[in-house]
Amino acid sequence: MFNIRMGIPEMKEFWDDLIVKKKNDNLNTDEEELFKRLAKSIKFLSVDPKHPSLQTHEIGELSKKYNMKIWQSYIDQGKTARRIFWTYGPNRKEITILGIEPHPEDKKRGAYKRIKLSDLPS
Repeated sequence: MFNIRMGIPEMKEFWDDLIVKKKNDNLNTDEEELFKRLAKSIKFLSVDPKHPSLQTHEIGELSKKYNMKIWQSYIDQGKTARRIFWTYGPNRKEITILGIEPHPEDKKRGAYKRIKLSDLPS
């Protein structure tokens, strides 16, 4: 099993905000759906980062940009297709989620250049 961490500062703030809203029953419909799907993806990621439903694959362009292997996994597909961008680490048996983005249009030049990822926690 992998311990899942959130990148800093953006992902940690985003996740903490979702957790607080969930506990206070203040999530709007879109946030509720995202929370549900994201929690399911995080569970799969923690058990097996290569779980078939995640369709995990390395994004070479981002790996080169950030000088570490960056992986992309599915949160959902279709009209609201969203992806988790993550890396292994910073410690052994840890995965850090660095970003959540709408699916970049792979066929368009520069789609991954627009993606900004959080930093690894120390």
